[in-house]
Amino acid sequence: MISKVVVNMGVGESGERLAKAEALLEQLTGQRPVRTYSKSTIKPFGIRKGEPIGCKVTLFNEKKEDFLKKAFEAVDNRLKVSSFDERGNFSFGIREHIDIEGMKYDPNVGIFGMDVCASIERPGYRVQRRKVRSTRISKHHQVKREEAMEFVRSRYKVEITAPEEEE
Repeated sequence: MISKVVVNMGVGESGERLAKAEALLEQLTGQRPVRTYSKSTIKPFGIRKGEPIGCKVTLFNEKKEDFLKKAFEAVDNRLKVSSFDERGNFSFGIREHIDIEGMKYDPNVGIFGMDVCASIERPGYRVQRRKVRSTRISKHHQVKREEAMEFVRSRYKVEITAPEEEE
């Protein structure tokens, strides 16, 4: 079962462009985004430490399901094998927000891309996160890469391309 979906937009600068990205992300997900801040100074890009450079939203329950279906359609229901990690989580990018169903191009906003990251967990993972008597998840209970790929394949009808097909 998918526990959460995080949608991230890295703009690379603060100001008007970041405000437009936040408004777009709120329109897409129906939730108010949180700003992300730069961890270090990068002079060639003109980024200072602590400057807001992006925004993200974490989705749960019905919102995550609705958004994931739209996001998979935006990438033609295809994911690469390399999109999955060893713990069963997966991530993929959407190049242009206008690829998502129901979104239209607005010249005042421009074009924004985004990253979609989803975490897959079995029931019982809460024991690792709780404050009192937290414990680790056994190796047999953790979600493997193959199990996550089969879950996404069967639940969302997503085709997973092999490494040699990715070029």
